[in-house]
Amino acid sequence: MMLQRSCGMRFVTGTTHNRSFQLTYHDSKSGLGTVLHSSSKSWRKNVPRVQCSIPHPTKIATKTQTNTKTVLPEDQMPRQWYNIIPDLPIPPPPPLHPGTLQPLQPYDLAPLFPMALVQQEATMDRFVDIPDEVLQVYKLWRPSPLYRAWRLEKLLDTPARIYYKYEGVSPAGSHKPNTAIPQAWYNAQEGVKRLTTETGAGQWGCALAFACTLFDLECEVWQVRASYDQKPYRKSMMETWGATVHPSPSPLTKVGQAILDKDPTTPGSLGIAISEAVEAALARDDTRYALGSVLNHVLLHQTIIGEECLRQLDILGETPDLLVGCTGGGSNFAGLSFPFIREKLAGKMNPIIRAVEPAACPSLTRGVYAYDFGDTSGLTPLMKMHTLGHDFIPDPIHAGGLRYHGMAPLVSHVYELGLMEAIAIPQVECFEAALKFARTEGIIPAPEPTHAIAATIREALACKESGEAKVIVTALCGHGHFDLASYDTFLAGGMVDLQYPTDKIRESIPKLPKSSL
Repeated sequence: MMLQRSCGMRFVTGTTHNRSFQLTYHDSKSGLGTVLHSSSKSWRKNVPRVQCSIPHPTKIATKTQTNTKTVLPEDQMPRQWYNIIPDLPIPPPPPLHPGTLQPLQPYDLAPLFPMALVQQEATMDRFVDIPDEVLQVYKLWRPSPLYRAWRLEKLLDTPARIYYKYEGVSPAGSHKPNTAIPQAWYNAQEGVKRLTTETGAGQWGCALAFACTLFDLECEVWQVRASYDQKPYRKSMMETWGATVHPSPSPLTKVGQAILDKDPTTPGSLGIAISEAVEAALARDDTRYALGSVLNHVLLHQTIIGEECLRQLDILGETPDLLVGCTGGGSNFAGLSFPFIREKLAGKMNPIIRAVEPAACPSLTRGVYAYDFGDTSGLTPLMKMHTLGHDFIPDPIHAGGLRYHGMAPLVSHVYELGLMEAIAIPQVECFEAALKFARTEGIIPAPEPTHAIAATIREALACKESGEAKVIVTALCGHGHFDLASYDTFLAGGMVDLQYPTDKIRESIPKLPKSSL
């Protein structure tokens, strides 16, 4: 068998025969060949050094790259999650006990979470091993592909090179199983029988329902009323995986009933749904609560996205100039960006890290950086974060997802340190970008990542004007197959842009809990 590698007018061949191997250097001009290496015992002579070097495959890829998708083999999937906290120049502010307003102690979280997750919430280890059982489930869809958006680039006529890390290949269709699987596994290991949670658009509820059925756990979900009505097939998906689903607010909890008594037509909010799920978890000893975003351990689990992406870009010989991700609670954004921020802090690269949020729910760009509850009724610990106020209720006609009142404390802290930037984009521009993407790349995006796609298109068009061939990497955190009602509204011309009123933000500030920290 003969193998050949060309290099200009010179090339190298490798010949195998009867378990021996010979490597020969050829000069096409002279027709001469020199044996460079042979595994046969008779080969002994010295040979001159070859001047024409064979480049490493990652170096070749930069100039001749034609890959549409880059997929790591399963044995190269990262086996550790990354914790950014030890690498930050200033540690993040601690969460506070809702009753004493003093720094939270690990045992304070024990009624809600298994101890393994409590330890991950406070760990100072830079890397945390992924359990083998979790890795085995991850292999159902991980490593996820990194795509080059060739057709979108052509449509935009941009010199920019656009890559997107696609998480819609998971069984639930989004990035959410990256944390749902380990959360369910850790709970099952500690003897928990039932998990409660909230969900907005339904992606997290579906992910946890899927995870619970794998580890034989009951799953009870409170879904924001507006999404429960708008997206009935998310409910069907959760129930297919064995979950029980309630619209929130509901009469099943004291919190829900009190809110319904005040306003029977309320569209609900994630803050209300969290309150109901937490109340239900605290009512039974065999039950714990699971959260799909915001907390440190959730962001930790999502970093497998960025760790894979770093390896995939290395194969391609690419270094990003801009990293773009949508932000609601912050888990998808942190999952992609935190490993890149680590490399940036180490001086290995210097990309701009840009978060993109909806103009209708602008917690990073217009919210107050202060301690606030994670839920509406004040059952959760207080966290220092960018917040619109825990009584925030999004307009039900906001179609773009990302409706949580606060940003993950760790993302908020990274933003305050100046390690990233943030912009807000209205939803009409996001859906215009989604159509461009769907009609070139073929994937219909979930409403949430349309914000990142819109920002990516803005940057790519700026590159068209400047002539810069920037490398842009974005996170496509899920598909929109269950969000087509929003697309119907947009295609029918019924979608309107929403700006969160300034007076609403002013009204929320006096209602924030007082803390001396």
